[in-house]
Amino acid sequence: MFFMDGILNKKLKLPTKAEALPGRANAIPTAASHYVSGIAQKSEAPEGFETIYFGMGCFWGAERLFWQTPGVWLTAVGYAGGITPNPTYQETCTGLTGHAEVVKVIFDPKEVSLGELLRIFWESHDPTQGMRQGNDVGTTYRSAIYTTTDAQLEAAEASKAQYERALKAKGLGSVTTEIMAAPVFYYAEEDHQQYLAKNPYGYCGLQGTGVACQVSAAAAVV
Repeated sequence: MFFMDGILNKKLKLPTKAEALPGRANAIPTAASHYVSGIAQKSEAPEGFETIYFGMGCFWGAERLFWQTPGVWLTAVGYAGGITPNPTYQETCTGLTGHAEVVKVIFDPKEVSLGELLRIFWESHDPTQGMRQGNDVGTTYRSAIYTTTDAQLEAAEASKAQYERALKAKGLGSVTTEIMAAPVFYYAEEDHQQYLAKNPYGYCGLQGTGVACQVSAAAAVV
């Protein structure tokens, strides 16, 4: 572990454009198909389906959580919310891309509600930790929801307010989750896609607060 002030500050503070790594013009290689479902990894959402992005710390465990959820059609892991175009995993680990590790979730709202996905999101990690998640420290591990519709954004904000009240009632801190319209999503390398299906005993740092999330009808609307 590195504790030099300069390195630590970069991990806990988002880089400026001048500090960010340059990246590259072309996308990095990724998997052709989803390891679990066999669906083409870069498939567009079918008509009537929706897409949303969740950052919950290390994306390995977070992706498994959602591909196992009935009604979720396709998942992928990647990088979003930062500056560097087409980053690699090694580059994001420096803290100099500005990106968070996120899971792309394409779901059928007739089979699973946005409210249920938001409940899973809030209950499965600690959204009060800022630029970290447990032992995973750095800007890449921040909590985030990136939405693709105005209704999703409104529902995410409403659910955040509700869950923050529940957390504070239990003596926990304020929610630090970044919520905004989805920026560009960059697919991670093939090795990281569905990592825990390929490595069942691999690392998963997901740990919730133990506080239940009651998503109201207003927060669940799609």
